[in-house]
Amino acid sequence: MDRITLYLDEDAIDEDFVRALRSHNIDVLTVAEVGMLHRSDSEQLDWVKQNKRVLFSFNTKDFYQLHTQLVKQGLTHAGILLAPQQRYRVGELVRRVLALKAVKTAKDMQSNIEFLSKWNP
Repeated sequence: MDRITLYLDEDAIDEDFVRALRSHNIDVLTVAEVGMLHRSDSEQLDWVKQNKRVLFSFNTKDFYQLHTQLVKQGLTHAGILLAPQQRYRVGELVRRVLALKAVKTAKDMQSNIEFLSKWNP
């Protein structure tokens, strides 16, 4: 099974969240770690596609719109995972990510969008 690997955008960077994900053996990179700070949402999606990572963001409105535009144009991306900002504590975010990873693969996520609110363990 091809495992989902994550990429956290600027909105989602939180040291505690990153540390918690890594403590559960989740492969995660942040925009800061790969030198992509202050890049556009489109550039972020291009980066994740090239690097086969699922983008995780709290920026639900903008990334949902971008996803919809890409699908209409017949273009692809590596996957988007969205969560409402400040709705969940770090532990709850991690539990929901783990619930998604238990049933979804990187291939399942290609050109798809998932909302973390759906993944209640």
